[in-house]
Amino acid sequence: MNVSRRTLLAATGATAAISATTLATSAGAARAQSGDTADEPVETVGTVGFDALLQRAETLLTGGAFDPSDADFAAAVAALDATAKGLWETLDRSAGRTALWPDLSPATDPGNFGQSYTRLRTLATAWATPGTSLAGSAEAADTLVAALRFAHDTAYNPAKRETGNWWFWEIGAPRALMDCSVLLRDRLPAADLAAYLAVVDRFCPDADRRTNSPTLAETGANRTDKAVIVALRGLLGQDAAKLASARDALSDVRDSGRNSLFRYTSSGDGFYRDGSFVQHDVVAYTGTYGAVLLGGAACLLSLLADSEWAIADPSVSVMYEAVERSFAPVVFDGLMMDAVRGRAISRERAGDHRDGAAAVAAILLLATGAPAAYADRWRELVKGWLTRNRTTPFASLATLPQLALAKAVLNDRTIHPGPRTTGHFVFADMDRVVHRQARWGCTLSLSSKRISAYEAGNGENLHGWYTGDGMTYLYDGDDLGQFDDGFWPTVDPYRLPGTTVDTRERTDLGTGAGTSTYRPTNAVAGGAVLHDRYGAAAMELIGPAGTSLRTKKSWFLLDNAVIALGAGISSGDGRTVETIVENRNLGRNGTQRLLVDGVRQPAQQGWTQKFGHARWAHVDGVGGYVFADPTDLRALREERTGTWRAINTGADTGGSTDPVTRRYLTLWVDHGVSPAGAGYSYVLLPGASAAATAVWSHSRPVRIVANDTTAQAVEARRQGLTAVNFWGAGTAAGITASGPASVLVQRRGRELNVAVADPSRTLTSLTVELPFPADRVVAADDTVSLAPGRHPVLTVAVGGSRGHTHTATLS
Repeated sequence: MNVSRRTLLAATGATAAISATTLATSAGAARAQSGDTADEPVETVGTVGFDALLQRAETLLTGGAFDPSDADFAAAVAALDATAKGLWETLDRSAGRTALWPDLSPATDPGNFGQSYTRLRTLATAWATPGTSLAGSAEAADTLVAALRFAHDTAYNPAKRETGNWWFWEIGAPRALMDCSVLLRDRLPAADLAAYLAVVDRFCPDADRRTNSPTLAETGANRTDKAVIVALRGLLGQDAAKLASARDALSDVRDSGRNSLFRYTSSGDGFYRDGSFVQHDVVAYTGTYGAVLLGGAACLLSLLADSEWAIADPSVSVMYEAVERSFAPVVFDGLMMDAVRGRAISRERAGDHRDGAAAVAAILLLATGAPAAYADRWRELVKGWLTRNRTTPFASLATLPQLALAKAVLNDRTIHPGPRTTGHFVFADMDRVVHRQARWGCTLSLSSKRISAYEAGNGENLHGWYTGDGMTYLYDGDDLGQFDDGFWPTVDPYRLPGTTVDTRERTDLGTGAGTSTYRPTNAVAGGAVLHDRYGAAAMELIGPAGTSLRTKKSWFLLDNAVIALGAGISSGDGRTVETIVENRNLGRNGTQRLLVDGVRQPAQQGWTQKFGHARWAHVDGVGGYVFADPTDLRALREERTGTWRAINTGADTGGSTDPVTRRYLTLWVDHGVSPAGAGYSYVLLPGASAAATAVWSHSRPVRIVANDTTAQAVEARRQGLTAVNFWGAGTAAGITASGPASVLVQRRGRELNVAVADPSRTLTSLTVELPFPADRVVAADDTVSLAPGRHPVLTVAVGGSRGHTHTATLS
């Protein structure tokens, strides 16, 4: 069963612990359910007692009461039942067994016992869910109790020493074990329960520290994972101190709040003020670890509400703000953008739609206890995502608890579907840029000495070499399967859209135990944003050991176009260097028409062609591509076959060996062998028709005014916009900068709007001289000052701004 560690939690743990609609009424329902009264015995603590909280924990796992006649719920029950039946039929129940499942032998291997507990949780959930074939079965309950005892005695008990991957010992196994104990609590002998609480006390005694390395403080998603485990252990053992410990771990009151999840961080793991989320210190991870963290916090907020241990930290607003600041920009119609999914892109059963569903589930659960001002907006946002995604409907991915909250939103006529998020977002603290328009989105995956180009390890993401080298993800509302439909096992990993690469053969990454990251040596990665609408992004590409490849890459993102420029492309290694304009997944049988300069090209597989002076191209259903100068363009149609196993051999996440075949249409610029000072310039016109592309090519509404190693610049005359990326001190498009900078200037009537950033983070102060007269400041950040005149000079204190944008409006 090839399921990622994060998917294990997303499916039935922190992010998937979504309450049914009964929980949406918060703890009032739980109080009514428990029958708490003033005359109850000491067992009741606060306004909600241990028993009521345990019942709430069970509801978070099973979904509680639901309408079995509802087709969606019936399908979810059937899916759970089918999975449980398969596990039940293959479960070894013999007296002399050495493992619970044949494919998870030996049972003492951490990955094997970790996955064994996860499968037992699935069976326990089916046993506790009405409508399944195991529901309420005494035989099933007895079998599960015996299986848990076998796993404890054989593989996972306090006498064992951690080996292999720590995650199974301290998060994966104890979480699944506690969930099983919640579901089976009325059937577990007291001695068994005591033994399971003892093993959790051994390997996950509190959420603050890594057990196998006590000096290491847990951060981010790992901390929330552990907090949920400690809370469940506290409930099962009726231990008030454990519950308080779980609650306090979110705020980290024992560490002066330094590792609090309810605060913005400025380094390492956690949420940043600009919306970035980082885990593993240097990896952009909003889409997986970020969602787990959000879901874990939401789970504890719901679980402990109205009890003595309710979370009352006012800084929980950081989680509320993260929904729209961190998640909304990177969720497109319910899918999670791959640029923030890290090594999870290589997991067969954790595609962008599934990770998106996990984030949606976390947001819906958080909404059950959030202030109305937040919750109302989130439900509209989610309803828009759910109603627009017809490629992979949420109901096909959701568990019963997730489905309950989603259907409550979908069936509520007072909640109107929110529109797609629009705007330009520079996540400077994780080297990501997201540009959103009403019908499409474009995401840039950058990297630097601060943020890794990729993460690999434990057999995952074996071919992620170029995913952080400026990979350009184009999202279209009419094609939500582009990166989810077998893309990663079949795409040519040397030809990812937007990247400039040499063609040396690479070896597999991360084949050993543990995870590792690669950070390049370049300083420049990021850009500036004006009016939350226009953006300039830049990345200096310095190849890793084994290549001398260097180039300077820029993107200018406007209302209907993305202009991509490259300059100074140099390499002395005797290998061909290419820039990939597009590598589109056409699906199993796609034959989308390709036009080059208005001429239709062949559609048969294996076709390839060199166009010596291409001016524009168009792909049906995708959009147009315009070249600033006649370009040596190469095109290829090919059918590619690969396997998920070839990119992920992980013990618990490894993909299948079944062949996957997809068709691709690739467009690229060949810079030749060992180029010196080569460049490129092309424009993406997402969603444009062939006729509109031809007109754009002829009229050139955006003019490229510089493309060299000093500066790269464009002018959009209709918008009165000039955008420049400076690589050092220089002048371009009439603008002069004293050092590396991204600058956007828009002239509207008598006003000048200026945005400036230092994507290198190497400067303390930057001066920008403008070509338009200005004599006063209408509005400006306190980091900006003006020396007025015919050529006014802005002085911007960029030191310490972490690559973020400084703005001013001048008159």
